[in-house]
Amino acid sequence: MGLAVSCPRCGGDLRPPGLAHSDWVCERDGPVPPLHTAQHVNHDVFACAVKRAAEAGLPVWCPWPLPTGWTVTGVAWAGDERSGVSATALACSGPTPFSDGPADVLLVAEDPGVGLGARYAGIAGPDPGPAFVDPPASHGSHAKVKADGHPTPLWAVSTPDDRSAYAGEARGRWLYAVTWPAQAGYLLSEEVVLQDLTDWLPAELVYGALSPRLRARR
Repeated sequence: MGLAVSCPRCGGDLRPPGLAHSDWVCERDGPVPPLHTAQHVNHDVFACAVKRAAEAGLPVWCPWPLPTGWTVTGVAWAGDERSGVSATALACSGPTPFSDGPADVLLVAEDPGVGLGARYAGIAGPDPGPAFVDPPASHGSHAKVKADGHPTPLWAVSTPDDRSAYAGEARGRWLYAVTWPAQAGYLLSEEVVLQDLTDWLPAELVYGALSPRLRARR
């Protein structure tokens, strides 16, 4: 399985552990867990990624069932054999009535301080607290998903104009949902059901062309 290794916070190159230091090091962000991004998308790749995440007790969230016409288009995880997995990201893409091209959604589960979700959301990070938008008084949250069978409120965070992003908590970790274009955030206006692929990897999962969003730099 081909893997690209980069910084989870900025997408930059990393120096691997060596005689002088035991950590992966980014020139911009210092010691970080390495982000491994799969360069192919198929069932075997996802089975490997899911196994690594399961060993750390970290979910890999995926909309299930997928919206009509949508496919899964990438997977990534942060961590190594020494530190264990501390973040996962899944990309899916499909049609939207608000854009001429396809829309993209990234779902991130991460431990506090990793900064992967903040990178994709385009916020300072590493965690979303300062970027949260005040919730609407009538609803208490901006969006809701059902994660692990439980209603999970998500709050909007301030993002660049080309995307929308929501963050909350599920299974004791940050849960981010980031969409491109920004209008694709409508997908979260209805209750989306998220399946943790570490519990069950559906054989019917449909895979598409690799999304460039997982590799995009801050």
